[in-house]
Amino acid sequence: MTYRAFVDGQEGTTGLRIHEYLAQRDDIEVLRIDADKRKDATERARLLNAADVAFLCLPDVAAREAAALVTNPKTCLIDASTAHRTAPGWVYGLPELAPGQRELLRKSKRISNPGCHASAFILLLRPLVDAGLVPADLPLTASSITGYSGGGKKMIEQYEAAGDARLNAPRPYGLTLSHKHVPEMATHSKLSVAPIFMPIVGPFYKGLSVSVPLHLQQLKAGTTVEDVHAVFRHHYEGERFIRVMPLRDPAAVADVYFDVQAANDTNRVDLFVFASDTQLILMARLDNLGKGASGAAVQSMNVHLGLDEALGL
Repeated sequence: MTYRAFVDGQEGTTGLRIHEYLAQRDDIEVLRIDADKRKDATERARLLNAADVAFLCLPDVAAREAAALVTNPKTCLIDASTAHRTAPGWVYGLPELAPGQRELLRKSKRISNPGCHASAFILLLRPLVDAGLVPADLPLTASSITGYSGGGKKMIEQYEAAGDARLNAPRPYGLTLSHKHVPEMATHSKLSVAPIFMPIVGPFYKGLSVSVPLHLQQLKAGTTVEDVHAVFRHHYEGERFIRVMPLRDPAAVADVYFDVQAANDTNRVDLFVFASDTQLILMARLDNLGKGASGAAVQSMNVHLGLDEALGL
């Protein structure tokens, strides 16, 4: 069977990458809009309603406007913006989130694609909150280092133009403590206290790693480092796109410096637990353009359509 897909916002980084994934598929007919009609609401509405699955790769306001154009009850929207990630009626597009998430994705016609930083953070915290090891009201901090492609076309052009010495060093941002991923990080990790989150852009194209430091004494009484690692292994058992790395991963420690880019060009997430006797650093690594964006959107599409989840990925 052939399904029809339309990407609204196909010229952006995420939209282009979705097109690359879909171009490999003989089960997907990609509906395309003429360049001179990309801002024509009537033509966009026609294509959105003609699609079995429509991807919204747009700014938040435009994504809300596009969603309002859809009147066909059979069209499934997958929104890559932040507009609907905590909105009622929208299912969060992270199949590995919790038992039953895939069934919700299969049934829903409104799917919100997770943010890249948020995906990594939630995959670390949600299992521990569900298992009762991390209290929902625990004040947490997290940092993330990511390649500059996460900033979209304008930032990519900045870095690739070269000449600005400031871009040679890591650049922390989100210093107003209001990063747009924080609401979904708290909501889908089931945290009642929003984490303090600081992302950092590095002088490399793609790759992302989120780190969450913890003291063992902050966790449920009696919790050991081995308990934390065991929760990850149990929660993600059988997941094709999640790798729980060995406790205190000897390979990563031997290399001294953590490789943020080692999951690039995959739809994989690598989870790590580094620890002493009293402290832990939880780390999650992914490709910010893959599992952190376009790959996640295609994975959700596959789940929704009842196809092999890894098809095309």
